[in-house]
Amino acid sequence: MNSETQNTRWGIVIVTIALIAVLILGAALGGRRAVAATVGPTLPNPTADAPIAAKSGSETAVFAGGCFWGVQAVFQHVHGVESATSGYSGGVSATAHYEIVSTGQTGHAESVKVVFDPSQVTYGQLLKVFFSVGHDPTELNRQGPDSGTQYRSVIFYSNDDQKRVADAYIAQLTQAKVFPSPIVTQVMPLRSFYPAEDYHQNYATLHPDNPYIAINDAPKVNHLREQLPELYKK
Repeated sequence: MNSETQNTRWGIVIVTIALIAVLILGAALGGRRAVAATVGPTLPNPTADAPIAAKSGSETAVFAGGCFWGVQAVFQHVHGVESATSGYSGGVSATAHYEIVSTGQTGHAESVKVVFDPSQVTYGQLLKVFFSVGHDPTELNRQGPDSGTQYRSVIFYSNDDQKRVADAYIAQLTQAKVFPSPIVTQVMPLRSFYPAEDYHQNYATLHPDNPYIAINDAPKVNHLREQLPELYKK
């Protein structure tokens, strides 16, 4: 065997190994690709925010900003948040299943229901987390490595006050030009929320070594701790 033939065969072997590694990684991520997360800009506080409530209680907010694994992980580390649940919003109950939602034809967005105590954290502060480190609000029908309408940016408001604060904050951020591109986040009424399958819940916590989590989602939690330490909880 001459050296040229040997080098060619070694090249084929290396390419084959690389392709196999890509396939294995894709299977491990459940169809999601891993792309390094970036740090978002430092945002101002919402000027139209509601004040901290005098008494403790519970309020619900629903956000969609790409893969719900990372959004859930971020809000689970926010002071005053009692629970964060991955699920689907924007479509009907019959199609609220991961395999169907993944087609991008259901109207659903991968969403997270956040139950919080308004005496500990305001809705506006949750919006600041959402826009600062939860996702990139300038990406249309995609988020990082994931594309499709199911990954679109949406604020599903539960009442008129949430809508008022959300609309005002988007206008404030737009006027301040804190993002290099226009904000494409939709503000829509919350019609329903359907919890995702059990294996999607607490995914980032249960699978910290998953490449998708390590590359895309763990940095978001780190950015929360670094950029908004007053809102971060372990």
